Amino acid sequence: MTATVKEIKNKTEQYFVSKNIPNAKLDTDLILAHCLEIKRLDLYLELERPIFEQQLDKIRECVRRRGKREPLQYILGFTEFFNLTLKVDSRALIPRQETEHMIDLCLSVVEDASRVLDLGTGSGIIALALATALPNSKVWAVDQNEGALDLAKENAKLLGLENRVDFLVSDWLAQVPQEPLFNLIVANPPYLSEAELDCAEPEVKEYEPRDALVSKEEGLCDLKRIIDAAHLFLSPEGWLVLETGITQHEALSAVARKIGYRTIESKRDLQNQPRFLFMQR
Repeated sequence: MTATVKEIKNKTEQYFVSKNIPNAKLDTDLILAHCLEIKRLDLYLELERPIFEQQLDKIRECVRRRGKREPLQYILGFTEFFNLTLKVDSRALIPRQETEHMIDLCLSVVEDASRVLDLGTGSGIIALALATALPNSKVWAVDQNEGALDLAKENAKLLGLENRVDFLVSDWLAQVPQEPLFNLIVANPPYLSEAELDCAEPEVKEYEPRDALVSKEEGLCDLKRIIDAAHLFLSPEGWLVLETGITQHEALSAVARKIGYRTIESKRDLQNQPRFLFMQR
């Protein structure tokens, strides 16, 4: 038994709508293109193309997983970030547009980034994006989760950046050598409270790693730890850049002032929310 691309596309879209899947049409297109190993645009050029049973089995499995609200990126196994194609799976968070914007802001603000440290690297997205954008820099990527660090190493190899980035297992800065100092330390640490995670979409709260999302003290604990420890690892005029929750900058700025950062700047994300904190030693 065969079906056409058009028939499967229509049925899948209807099913996703019934399951309240956001972006049902887009997700349908991406799953079909992935399973048929063609570009999304080509779906519309091949709507009458027959899909045979072996291909249907692959499509059904992907549709079943998405119907349970598993993130599309985990199903496809990759995502695009900062013009890079990166492997993603449940070992690490899915890269988000806010983090991409943080990298753009770093590149516009930080003049000297010859030595860069990415804390809580996850899939390696920040470290690898900065290594690509700053070809003369040396980048270190740290994570306490060895599974996530393995994923970051896999991405470095896929992108041909394995000789540009050093990887280290560390609980934030605890195992990082203090010398030589870094010009830029950047992190997207856990900053959600338990209540905020409970209100998140199923894709987030049921599938992404909880320890990469939630922090104690209403989401402030890990951010405070990093602000406190990073000061001694920064070169003079070096920058610490953090992605944060949008209600946290007042409390975090107070911590940074007490420690002695000379410049503290709150910067907004693409939705005009105070999302990033830039602190200069």
